[in-house]
Amino acid sequence: MSDVAHQTRIVAIQEALRDMGMVDGWLFYDFRGSDPLAYRILLLDPNRHVTRRWYYWIPTSGEPVKLLHRIEPHVLDELPGQVQQYVSWEQQRLLLASLLRGRRRIAMQYSPFNGVPYLSRVDAGTVELIRSFGLEVVSSADLVQRFEAVWTDEQLESHRYAVTMLRNIVDEAFAHVAACLTNERPLSEYDLQRFILSRIRDAGMMTSSAPIAAVDAHSADPHYGPTESGSSLITRDNLVLIDLWAKRTAPGSVYGDITWTGYTGRDVPAKHRMIFEHVRQGRDAALSFVRDQVATGRFPCGWEVDDICRNTIRAAGYGDFFIHRTGHSIGEEVHGNGANIDNLETRDDRRLLPRTCFSIEPGIYLPGEFGIRSELDVYISDREAVVHGLPLQTEIISLL
Repeated sequence: MSDVAHQTRIVAIQEALRDMGMVDGWLFYDFRGSDPLAYRILLLDPNRHVTRRWYYWIPTSGEPVKLLHRIEPHVLDELPGQVQQYVSWEQQRLLLASLLRGRRRIAMQYSPFNGVPYLSRVDAGTVELIRSFGLEVVSSADLVQRFEAVWTDEQLESHRYAVTMLRNIVDEAFAHVAACLTNERPLSEYDLQRFILSRIRDAGMMTSSAPIAAVDAHSADPHYGPTESGSSLITRDNLVLIDLWAKRTAPGSVYGDITWTGYTGRDVPAKHRMIFEHVRQGRDAALSFVRDQVATGRFPCGWEVDDICRNTIRAAGYGDFFIHRTGHSIGEEVHGNGANIDNLETRDDRRLLPRTCFSIEPGIYLPGEFGIRSELDVYISDREAVVHGLPLQTEIISLL
């Protein structure tokens, strides 16, 4: 990474701080990799050998300052700014207090009451130390989103490619299931998972973990993963759920992540169709809400979108069977560092930002019977919420 890239990043961070307003700067802190977000946002190598605490202070305007231990004086060499060094813990505190003197509010990777644990990277003791200097610590949540979740045009194109390929793979996977059943060739959940993985590789993509291929009762486990021994055979009159995610192998590419369900019989049972319809209504209510809000120039918080979806499923009487958040941020990691669609596991009060993407994936899981999930990815521009990888699933697919 060039010095120009790091200087450009600092300029962008200071611009974001001024846009945010009411803060005097952003303080990065790390101890032995405790804040991976710091390395990503500052464009640092996360694999470097670091054993001592370091701080990097970026004021809203003016020159940044590095505070480093004297036995590791080079760990932030690529970053611009003054250098201060400490040896003892007393000296560290004095220098830290000095470089922050006169400030009132600073942003850190902190979330009040650990409301957004993905963002809570600074330990309580360090927050106490900063507060002891008479400073208010505020959350860097929206700043992190700006540098971690906002996509370039190239990343958007890589997402379009990913979801298009994944939609094709869904069709291929269901056709493969149908062919095996028609020709009486045994096929297990694990076999289907391997088939999907091979198609992901053939499309020039990679995945962080193997896709989900689940039959009947296993589909009621949202994170079920088939194993080579013990996975169920796919037979006639089975519900088949597949959840697959992948991205191009080129650096900077972002993920697509979708879930579809099929049935290995001509007539999908009435209960299956009913549960799918409740899930679809929740999914589409959330999508419509986002589209309507963004069209007016308002960008809702993640928790608001979750409420729209969840309340739709509650009204159908299945709220207790929808046991996970409605969706998650999508980026270079399949579970990205932007706002999640969540008011269940956390209350995500981060706003959905333009040029970010997230999933909407409600599910109803009936233990011992089956589970239905339907997942799509939503990309937000300045005035539009767009779903790529069409068509959307509108009913359970009959595979025979």
